[in-house]
Amino acid sequence: MRSSNPVFSRRGFSRGTGYAGFNAPPQAGGPAANPYAGANPYATEAPQYTPQTRPMTMDDVVVRTGLTLGTVIVGATAGWLFLTGQLAFAIGAGLAATVLGFIQSFKRKPVPALILGYAALEGVFLGALSGFINDLPKMNGAPMQAVLGTMAVFVAMLVAYKTRIVRVTARFTRFVMIAALGFVLLSLVNLLFMVFGGGDGLGFRSGGLGIVFGIVGVVLGALFLAMDFKQVEDGVAYGAPREESWLAAFGLTTTLVWIYWEMLRLISILRD
Repeated sequence: MRSSNPVFSRRGFSRGTGYAGFNAPPQAGGPAANPYAGANPYATEAPQYTPQTRPMTMDDVVVRTGLTLGTVIVGATAGWLFLTGQLAFAIGAGLAATVLGFIQSFKRKPVPALILGYAALEGVFLGALSGFINDLPKMNGAPMQAVLGTMAVFVAMLVAYKTRIVRVTARFTRFVMIAALGFVLLSLVNLLFMVFGGGDGLGFRSGGLGIVFGIVGVVLGALFLAMDFKQVEDGVAYGAPREESWLAAFGLTTTLVWIYWEMLRLISILRD
């Protein structure tokens, strides 16, 4: 299955020199074809790997995700301490992070330097903006609440996924992708109205409508987490190459960043 958040839509595991993004998710309870089983597309056993191409393990995913998130935290600390209030630098870091993220998303194989560069710049952006928001009236402590909220969403979705309360099927994936596309389009339209019309645009980021929109954003992020968990689970089960753990780390990081940002905006609206 190809898992993605609303910004990065070409994330997925590769096989050899090709791109195998799990484009046909298995139905719940049904057998899945092994995308790493060589020439036989219906084989259900993982292929044999040489020591140079040993399969990815859950430990690989955990280590690389920890490294990527750690880089985000280091960047956020630097942004908070040195760039709070300097919105031009913060926005520049955010745009640069977006460019690196898109470059990685369209590559066939993971490039650790791109992923860590994205994490560092995204961290600077989030840290600087979080520091700015924290200094606003009535907003002190909002970023820490957003961090705790993001952690709570992650743990809750992990438990829901492991206990199979949430099942990632083809229908689930289609629903989430359509909902995310609609969410992003509405956000862009609202931004255009804000830029050219002034004020709060269509009101999607303020008042009662803003609260509803913020909750939808957090829920979408949680659903994408479930898709990320499924991608990692399938990659380990099918014997994806070890290097693909970087893609898993990249995917989880982008989704957590999405949840944090939506959580922070939601808390800001509730506090205002």
